[in-house]
Amino acid sequence: MFQRQTRKNPVSTAFGMLELIFHATVRNVRKNHGNPVIGLMLNILQTVMLVAVFYLLFKVLGMRRNAIRGDYLLYVMSGIFMYMTHIKALSAVSSCDGPTSPMMKHAPMNTLVAISAAALSSLYTQVLSATVVLYVYHAAFQPIEFHNFPGTLGMLLLSWSSGAAIGTILLAAKPWQPDAVNIVAQLYQRANMIASGKMFVANAMPSSKLVLFDWNPLFHTIDQGRGFIFLNYHPHYSSSTYPLKVTLVLFVIGLMAENFTRKHASVSWGAKH
Repeated sequence: MFQRQTRKNPVSTAFGMLELIFHATVRNVRKNHGNPVIGLMLNILQTVMLVAVFYLLFKVLGMRRNAIRGDYLLYVMSGIFMYMTHIKALSAVSSCDGPTSPMMKHAPMNTLVAISAAALSSLYTQVLSATVVLYVYHAAFQPIEFHNFPGTLGMLLLSWSSGAAIGTILLAAKPWQPDAVNIVAQLYQRANMIASGKMFVANAMPSSKLVLFDWNPLFHTIDQGRGFIFLNYHPHYSSSTYPLKVTLVLFVIGLMAENFTRKHASVSWGAKH
């Protein structure tokens, strides 16, 4: 009763929150591997292997003729980078510290900081990996040029944010059914190997096949991103506003569900009897 009550300046509170998010982001980047350089190299190797697998797959199946006129390898990498950014954000957010985590016992820490840090750490890793791969390809093999680089970067960020939004919903559901949520997350990631449409060009797809893909926000960001990358491609069957609207709606639903879970979660849920 004799403690002095001090009013906190909203500006200092905001900067304190940003500083906390920064330190939590650094912790998440270093969490996967003790050496951040080795962790980055492993992520680059994973990306390069995926690009190589899809390049060979396109060659074997004869799908190269359906690609966009321009740098064929850049066409493959554009889909891989956005796909990796999307699923890595989803995986990072869905597996971040939840309401029953020991980290939440520390007063400044909360789930909003954990979600932000997980999403930002995955974005940092993927952007850095894509930059290194593109630079090596540009310097050692063939010069690359983006028709509209800000638009391409915007679609990459939209792929990331949509993955983080879906990950928020999975994070809110995980304390209720952790095994089922893990299975759903894995199924979604595997299904997006095809459902993302990174192997196809939307303009060349028949309408009967297009309806199987246009529900997916990642399909729209990849197709729109290729429109910004290549001068000779103008996407007609995808939209940049659809994934933005879906992302905002999913974020609102995810944060509302996470707030409900945080109020009802109990550490004893996972206790063995």
